[in-house]
Amino acid sequence: MEGRKIRVIIAKPGLDGHDRGAKVVARALRDAGMEVIYTGLRQAPEQIVETAIQEDADAIGLSILSGAHEYYFRRVIELLKEKNAADIIVFGGGVIPEEDVSTLLNMGVKAVFGPGTSTKDIIEWLKGAVGSRRFAEV
Repeated sequence: MEGRKIRVIIAKPGLDGHDRGAKVVARALRDAGMEVIYTGLRQAPEQIVETAIQEDADAIGLSILSGAHEYYFRRVIELLKEKNAADIIVFGGGVIPEEDVSTLLNMGVKAVFGPGTSTKDIIEWLKGAVGSRRFAEV
């Protein structure tokens, strides 16, 4: 895996139809040299996980504005475990109340980025998170 570009799935689960933020993050990650697969709107957790496995993704970024963040993050993490792919990093962003962030982190989400987060911060965090994961696999 060393030398391979970081592969990231950016997904919009559920019925939320606003994807401007997801597209901004996807483009920033791509411009930083990562391979990015944007799944589009209204994806089921099963579709997101299947895409991540098929694409040999290092990470899945969920963008959620609908208020259903606990359900979608939990379901994606459950499916990754069921498919023996729990090593795929799950992170997210969107409009997520601060009081819910600790719940998400406790369930296995590695980072939550709120509105106004710099794309540079997301890029640097992702490089570090994937680098740590790859180092642990050696």
